[in-house]
Formats: sequence, C-alpha cells, structure tokens
Amino acid sequence: MSDVVERTLTALPSLLSLDSQPGAAKLSSTSKLGNLIRGITELTSKHEEEKLIQRELVSIKEQVSSPNTSMRQMKELMVRALYCEMLGYEASFSYIHAIKLAQQGTALEKRVGYLAVSLFLNESHELLLLLVNTVLKDLQSTNLIEVCMALTVVSQMFPKDMIPAILPLVEEKLNHPKEIIRRKAVLALYKFYLIAPNQVQHIHNKFRKALCDKDPGVMSASLHIYSQMIQENAEGYKDLTVSFVTILRQVVGGKLPMDFNYHSVPAPWLQIQLLRILSLLGKNDQSTSEIMYDVLDESLRRAEMNHNITYAILYECVKCIYTIYPKSELLEKAAKCIGNFVLSPKINLKYLGLKALTYVVQQDPKLALQHQMTIIECLDHPDLIVKRETLELLFRITNAQNVTVIVEKMLEFLRISKDDYTSIDLVGKVAELAEKYPLQYNEWFIETMNTVFSVGGDMMQPDIPNSFLKLLSEGFDSVEEDMKLRLFAVDSYVTLLQGEPGKLPQRFLQVISWVMGEYSCLRGELEPAVVLRLLAKLLDTKSTSSETKSWVLMAMTKLCEGGAGLSVAREVSETYGSSLDTVLRQRAQELQHLSQDSDLRARVRLRNASLEPLEVDSSLSFLDGFVSEALAAGAAPYKPPHQRQEELAQEKALSLEPYGLSLPISMSSCSIGDRHSPTLLSVSSGLSGDSTDRSHKGGSTTLKLDGVKRVWGREGYLAQREAAEEAVAQVEVPSPLRSSSQQGEAGSSQSQTPSLTPTPEPEQEKQQLASSLFVGLASQSSVCLMGKSEPTHQRFRRKARGPGSSSGAGDQISDSPVVSAPSSVDILLCNDLLDTSNTTSEPAASPSPEPPSQLFHGLTATNGPRDVERTDSDVKGSEPSLIRGNGVVAAANEDPDRLKDLCLSSHLPSELSGLSHSEISPLCSNQSLDLSACHVHKDESLVLVVFVYNCSDSDVHQILLELDSDELEVSCLCDSPVEEVISHGVAVCQYSLTVKRPSVHFEVVGIVSYQSPVGTPHSVQFSHKLPLTSFIRPLPVSTEEYGTLWLAFSHDTKQNLNLVSDGPESLRDTLNELKKKLQLHLVEIIGTEGIVACQVLRDQPCLMHCRVNAGTLAVWLRSPVPDLPDCLMYHCQRALQEH
Repeated sequence: MSDVVERTLTALPSLLSLDSQPGAAKLSSTSKLGNLIRGITELTSKHEEEKLIQRELVSIKEQVSSPNTSMRQMKELMVRALYCEMLGYEASFSYIHAIKLAQQGTALEKRVGYLAVSLFLNESHELLLLLVNTVLKDLQSTNLIEVCMALTVVSQMFPKDMIPAILPLVEEKLNHPKEIIRRKAVLALYKFYLIAPNQVQHIHNKFRKALCDKDPGVMSASLHIYSQMIQENAEGYKDLTVSFVTILRQVVGGKLPMDFNYHSVPAPWLQIQLLRILSLLGKNDQSTSEIMYDVLDESLRRAEMNHNITYAILYECVKCIYTIYPKSELLEKAAKCIGNFVLSPKINLKYLGLKALTYVVQQDPKLALQHQMTIIECLDHPDLIVKRETLELLFRITNAQNVTVIVEKMLEFLRISKDDYTSIDLVGKVAELAEKYPLQYNEWFIETMNTVFSVGGDMMQPDIPNSFLKLLSEGFDSVEEDMKLRLFAVDSYVTLLQGEPGKLPQRFLQVISWVMGEYSCLRGELEPAVVLRLLAKLLDTKSTSSETKSWVLMAMTKLCEGGAGLSVAREVSETYGSSLDTVLRQRAQELQHLSQDSDLRARVRLRNASLEPLEVDSSLSFLDGFVSEALAAGAAPYKPPHQRQEELAQEKALSLEPYGLSLPISMSSCSIGDRHSPTLLSVSSGLSGDSTDRSHKGGSTTLKLDGVKRVWGREGYLAQREAAEEAVAQVEVPSPLRSSSQQGEAGSSQSQTPSLTPTPEPEQEKQQLASSLFVGLASQSSVCLMGKSEPTHQRFRRKARGPGSSSGAGDQISDSPVVSAPSSVDILLCNDLLDTSNTTSEPAASPSPEPPSQLFHGLTATNGPRDVERTDSDVKGSEPSLIRGNGVVAAANEDPDRLKDLCLSSHLPSELSGLSHSEISPLCSNQSLDLSACHVHKDESLVLVVFVYNCSDSDVHQILLELDSDELEVSCLCDSPVEEVISHGVAVCQYSLTVKRPSVHFEVVGIVSYQSPVGTPHSVQFSHKLPLTSFIRPLPVSTEEYGTLWLAFSHDTKQNLNLVSDGPESLRDTLNELKKKLQLHLVEIIGTEGIVACQVLRDQPCLMHCRVNAGTLAVWLRSPVPDLPDCLMYHCQRALQEH
C-alpha cells in the first residue's frame, strides 16, 4: 500500500466530519446551518419562511461572488444553498460554484462539491459537461477517496454522450486491489447499462468476473446488472444458473461474513435478489429448474418464521417455486407456507399470504378452495388493504359461473372506497369483467356498465367509455343479440333521462347522448321528438359541462328529421348559436342547417354510419401539400411530443419530475442546431428503453386484469335477503332494475345449496357465499403458468375487423435451452467466493417426463428447442433439444449428423439456388418429421426456406406449417400449402421476411401439425433466430445525397470502436471489414473521416460517419427509425471484435 493511500485512510475519520479544522479563522458550518434551521422552525407562516429564505439566498449569492471567499467558506455556503434548494427555493447561481468546489477543493471540499452537484443538476443539464474533466482526473488519482467520489457521482448522474470518454477508466477499476473501488466500478457500469446498454456490450465477460469476485460486496453489486440483463434476455444466461445456485447455497449456509447478517438472517436482500434471478432463469425450462430444486428446498427449510425479513424470503421462495418448472414436493411445501401466512392472526402476514395466493392461484386454483372460508372472512376485514387484496384474489379466480357475485362485491367496495387510485383500479377491473363475461343476458352487461359509470364517475380512465361505445357499435357475431343489446341500452337510458340526469357523472351523460343519437331510432314506438326533449333537458341543467353539451348537440343533430322535433332543434340552435364557446356555436350551426335541409342530411348519412366500414387515411396524406408549402415558407418541422418534452426538460435547471414520469430512454432527439455537422454532439438514443404500457388493460407486470366474478346481490348474498329484494327493490345508483328472469335464476341457484346439518346463521351465510364464489374452480384444469387462463366459451364474441391475423402460435411456444455446463474456472471462482472447501455441486434431480400433478394437465408444451444465435457466417456448433408431439423432450444427441447427410441444399427452388444463402440448420425433430431451415439473400427481401423431411416409413398427411414473429412481417411465398409428404421425401416452404421494427436479433416461432397414418394428430414447435445483419443491404448514395439525408434524420447514437489495424490505412481497412461483414456501402473517405450508408429491408436507411481519433474509431450512426442506430452499432462492434 502506497504512502498516499495510508495517509488517506488515516485521515478518513476527520474527512467524514462536516466541521472544519480548528484554527483562528474557523467558520463553523454547523452553527450557521443550525441557525438557519432554527430560524425556519420558529416561523409561524409560509410567507415569513419565504422572506427568510430569500434573505439567506441573497447573502449566499453575495458571498460566493466575492473573490475573497476561501474554499472552506465556499463549502459551508454550498451546504446552506443545498438546504434552501431542498426546501424548494431556486439557488441556480450556486450551480457553477458547486462545480468549481468539486474541481479545486481538498478532499473534504470536493466531497461537498460532488454532493451539491449530484443534488443540483440532472443528467441532461448543460453544466454537467464541465464536470467531465474533473471526473477523469479523479478516476486517475492515486487518492482512494477521490476515486470513490468520482465513481459515486458517475453511478448517480453522468452525460450519456460522455460515457465513452470514461468507460476505459471505469473498466480498469474492476481490477483494483481495493474491494470498495471494484464495487463502485460495478455500480457505475450498471448505471451505464441502464442508460446506454449498447456501449457496454463488449465487457460482459468482465461482468462474469465481477460475479465471481472473492469479495461478497462486489459479487452482490454485479447481481444488479445480471438481474436487468436476465430480465431482458434470460436465454443468454442459462449457463450461469449453476453459479447463481452455488452462491445462494453458500449464502443460505451462512458462509458470508457476519456483517451481511440482519437479525441473524444471512444476507436476506441478497437471497431475495438471487431468488428473483432464479425464477427468471427457470421459467418454463425443466432442465434449468432441476438445478435449483435442492437450493430452493434448503431456503424454505432455513427461513424460519421468526422475523419479518424471513417472511419476505419465504414469499420470494414461493413465487420462485410457482414460476419455474413445477416439482410436486416443492409445491406442497410452498402451499403449506402460504397456508401459514393466510391463517396467521397478524394483519401483515395475512396480507402477505393473500398476495402470495393471488400470485399462484391461476396455476393452482384448488389452493384457493383450501382457504375459502378464510378468504370469505377477509372480505369483511376492517383493514381496507386486506379487503382490497382479497378482491384482487377473487379477480384472478373469476369464471363465467361466479362473475356476477364477484363484480357485485367489487362494486360494493367501490361505493365505500375513498381512495382515488383504488377507485380507478376497481372501475377498470369491473369494466373488463363486464366485457369479458357478458353471461346470457344483455341486461346484466348494460346494468353493470351503468353502475360503473355512475359510481366511477369522472375518475375512470377515458378508454373505458370508449371501449363500451366501440363494443356497442361493432357488436357481436349475432345480429339478433346486437339488436337486443342496443334496445336494452336505449330503454335503460330513457329511464335515466326521465329521472334526475343532473346527478349523473359527465362521462356517463356523454355515453347516454351518443347511444341515444345512434340507436334510439331502433325503438319504433319511441318518437324522435321525445328523445330530443329529454336531451334538451340536459342542456338546461347547470351542472352539464361544455364538453357534455357538445355531445348532446351532436346527438340531437342525428335525430332532427322534421315534425315536432324541428321546433326543439330550432330553439336549441337559437340558444347556442350565439354562445361564447366556439365548439358549441359550431354544433348549433350544424344542428340548424341539417334540421332544415333534408337533402344535406341524407347525403351525410349521420345515422347508422358506424355500421358501414370506413376507409381512414391514417397517414394524413391529404395534408402533404399543405405541409410542403409551410416548410418552404420557413415553418419549423414537426417534432413528436416526446421530443418536445425532452428538449424542454434539458432547459430546466433542476428536474422536479417524479421518477415514474421520466421519458423512455429509447426516445432520442437532437436539436436543429445539432444536425449541421457530424462533429457536433447530439442526444443519442438508447436500446434499453423498453417502455411498458402500464394501463390496466395493457397486460402490465404490476396489474393483472384478466378474470373476475360477481356473486353478491344488492342487499347481500343470502337467499333470504334476495327474496326480500324481489319484494322491495332498492336502487343505490341510477340504473334500471334487473329483470325478473335474472332474479328468479339467482334465487333458484341459491336454493340448490341445501344444508345437511344445522349450523349457525352467520356460518351458513359464509358457506353459501363460498359456494357462489368458488364455483367452477375444482374443475379448472387448463391453466397457464402465470398467464391468462384458457379463454372461456362465451355467447358473445366481438366481430373481427379487417383481415384475419395469424393463429399466434408464438403465444404457445416457449424455449427451454439446454443449460451448458460452466467452465472449471467459473466453478472455482464461484466456489472460492465464500467457501474454498466446497468445489462440487450436487447432481441435479432426474427429469420427470410428466407434470407432477393433475393441475398442470392441459398445459401447452413448454419445452422448446434451444435458440441459437446465428449469423450469416456462423450457424454451426449447436444442436437444439427437440420437442415431441406429446411434450416429451427428445435427446439432443440423437443422430446429430443425420440432417447433414441429406443434402437438403439440392432441394432449394431453382429461382433461389443461384443466390447466396446461409448454411442449413436444424429446427426441430420427432419420430416422423425433421425440420431444417436456411435464409436466402435477395436484393429486396430475405427468404426463409423451411425443409420438411419425412424420416418415417409411411406418408404424413394434413401437414400445416405456421410461422409468426413480433418484429418481422412473415408472408408465405408458396402457391399452394404443403399438405402431404411421402415417406423419406422432402417438402419445401418459402417465406418472405421483412422488418417491422429493428432489433439486434429477430425470432421466428412456428408450429407444424400433422396426422400420422393411424389418424393421431401430432405437433412440433420450434423457433429460429436471425441477426439484423441478414436484413442489411447497401444504400448507394452520393456525398451530396448523404448530406441531405443526414440533416433529415433525428435518431442517432455514438460510440468509440477499435480499429482493425494500425497505420495510415487503418480507417480504410476497418471500413472495408465492416463493408464485408455487414454489406454496407462505402460512400467516401476523406483523410481521417469516412461516410457509409446502408438500409434495412424495407426502406429503413441508416447513415454512418466515422473518424479516427486517438487510435480509436469514433462512429456516429443516424437514422429516421428509432433503435436502428443502437442495433447496428452492436453488430459493428461485434464484427470488429471478431476480426
């Protein structure tokens, strides 16, 4: 250890103190800051606080501007300015002084300066560029404290464009002898991965080294990176499963230092993170899951229920066990653990049990049956959080038989809820259920939606009434049912309008207005004049908003057809024809003209227009001429909303936006001034910004809205109360009464639950409610692991709009790659991490060919072939595991050279035989069929050729091959589909592939189904990966055209790459290498700069500007397509690394 490090460690205790060193000119920061805090606490009003803070800021500004202020005094001033900023008062004058303090001060002063900068500035602040050189200098310092501070500020905030400048220095710190430096370097790289994942792709091997670091702190820091990467692509890290299991086994065994213990529990947060990683790796993968069975059993056994932190570990264990491929023994132990939680008298444990039960109930519905009485008691629990989680549980077990009871119970909770978030959540769930389970009565659907609109009010999401109106407009498969549904809606809304419509929410009134304008004509005995008077009464109500009045006027415009309604329309148009609201004035003029001109009214066909398909120009091409003229006149080009918000955010001195509202980092932009030259800086796009739609209908990871039921009546769930309900109906919200047929059926269904033994009345009520809530669960067998249950057969099905889509075979296909054994070096490193005596791992349990219990009966086959990442030049070295038609995995080493000996290339179609193509690679196989594929390069497209080889001794009939992809557009090129393959014959299928949205690699999933000679149906699932390079084609442009395109493109990214050679021709050699491997067009090379152009099929151009600087190649990619620059940069980096 050097003398500098020794002196630094010796002085560390004093450096961490806020007090200055003693002396004659000592300035006590504690007293100055303390006086300010005491002065604020003694004030009695907000106005006095503002005056005091403003005086303090004026004083601070005068002192920081004085040339006589020392660094020690500047440190004290920054602390006070920080406190003022934290109170919400702007102190932007101190930002530049905080940067100077971090640049020029001593270790303690730099510490305060870095702290102030991290709190003052955001990642896009322009002053942050002034800190780059300071960070570079401190990273190269021999002072341990300065290096730690630099790494800390880098991991918190750093300009995205400046990452390449400091990335090599941060990489070097991974080999630093001090573990604290290595740990902070790993956290800094984790930050880089979050904001610019493409720039750290080349150091993934160093992440593995950090995972096997001898210091537990460094190892635990690396788990953050792996947790993120595995969440995005679990298939690429299956080989690390043994390493994670080994680490977890040693953590659970207490091999870590005592400093990691919390209440005698060994590293609980580390255990939780490892369990989450294992659940991602083992999902739908039997071979990987078998590796972790033993350690999960040990984790359950050692986590004794004696502290809150062990409950968290048990909860994560249960989630992991129910996520990975199932094992019966572990499922039984997890179910027992859930039961202990649910039956606990402690509220926190009961809530945790309900949450765990909600997570696993779709995989094991019978588990809810075991605790049905406890769930019933939780419905009446005084704690609203417990009651809300119970409703979430019931939402997950909803089916067509209990939907009415659960929906009614949710509406009952909605009426008493005072929390806006809970109300919005429940309204969305009830609306989802009402649309998903319309039952056998139109009345129930309309009444439920009326209650949703009435109780939910204006707090609901706007897509709920929009979806309801769309459903009414599009209808279902049955024309008769559509008519009944619309007629009942009209009748119910007429009843509401005749009552007190002023008490209804505005969105409900808008729905009523639209329905009456569209479908009131279906009720022949209902005169249009009557409807017009009812709507006119809404206009006279004081509580009706301007937006609702606009909806009402539009509805009246559709109904005015002469007769008595003309007088009503004339009065309304005269009243609102002079309104100050321009929208209402316009609607009134439309009403006036259409009511007076019958020919005009017949031409616009307002009524029933929604029943005819309309051609919509979504591209708004009719505005092209107007846009061109405006741009020629000097108008600014259009910027998307995210780009405008991002530019506005860059102008803010201090970002006050909550983290949840931050912009997706995949959205990139650059100002007009940034586009003049490729040498300027720009805001680059990030590939990792997978923005997720978190609406309650978007399938978010935090909110599941599939499946909820209704069981309760308006006055309760007892037969006695429902009988009383028939006599005296009480309507709490303005909605029509339920039909007598519904009431009779409800009463008869409850009367079919006799009591064999006399029980107390409250207990009998609970049993009756349980029989209604949990009906149908015992027979559920076709459930999916952590997914939506199999769609129930409904009487109503929404009509298909437009051409039919593919069958979605990809939804049923999930890959189960064979886990490759880790190298001996990795095993030694991981075992050396905590326990050098243990160098072997326990053998994995033998796989079971059948699911362990009956409740997994009916699951789709989840073991698929291993996805092999292929390039055009490298498609060898992999042997996928195979899927049998019955779901049993075939051995991967079953005659591996069989496909190579078939000479399948001779079966290529004649029009493709002369073109370049990849090597033929196996897809999947079973006892009858072998599937292989290759892709053929054409100028305008990429053709995927699938070879279907019949390896059996009999003909195979009724063959159906289906392909699908999320990122690619797949279209069949065959004139007639392949339906039969003779014994030992080969059939060829061709598919054209084009890119819908860019990605580093594309996955095509498929399924081939056929019938054996004895008539038994079989199916084989497979997947095939293709790199982006397969779709790249040269873009021949001139230098002038290149310059024009460069200024027009907005999405870009930059990174420094390695040159393939040294010397004067290094640039040309490097570009020729990229041209050879990626099929790029070399436009021109001038000195140390070069420009390259390419395009991705179809019509997705990308431009590259390269410049040799300090022995590296500075590459700048720009494209009009988001994420394309990042994807292409990844392949450029990989191509140069492979050279």
